[in-house]
Amino acid sequence: MAEIKDPENTILMELKDGTVVIELLADVAPLHTQRMKDLARSGAYDNVAFHRVIEGFMAQTGDVQHGDMEDGFNIRMAGTGGSDMDDLPAEFSKLPHDRGTLGAARSSNPNSANSQFFINFKDNSFLNGQYTVYGRVISGMEHVDAIARGEPPASPDRMISVKVAADA
Repeated sequence: MAEIKDPENTILMELKDGTVVIELLADVAPLHTQRMKDLARSGAYDNVAFHRVIEGFMAQTGDVQHGDMEDGFNIRMAGTGGSDMDDLPAEFSKLPHDRGTLGAARSSNPNSANSQFFINFKDNSFLNGQYTVYGRVISGMEHVDAIARGEPPASPDRMISVKVAADA
């Protein structure tokens, strides 16, 4: 596992194959970083499905409204919900959407990010300047690469648990 330099701004995401360590970029996107920590600390991300996973592009998760349901209807609805908190304003930066970066998922409104996020499987420069980058995988990217593909996947993988490293 990678050396954790700032436990308060590091996320430990447990997947079926192992732990993914994510460094949050509080200096670049403080509101998105704080939202992820708040949702992680409340347990909202635990057992939430990866509902949109596109080969050669990205894996999307974080629909805390629908993503933890076991029945097919809610998995089909995943991607349409967020948390009960207000949407976040965009925090665009010069950081590129490279392999392993976290981007804030949103609707066509740039200020509509809430709880959903995606992890880039490869460098996706066409997203640069259009979606907030607020973290990067520093360890465990092989576990992200192993997430089941589909929109939604027939048998979606889930975030078993998501914790702030300072609390683990």
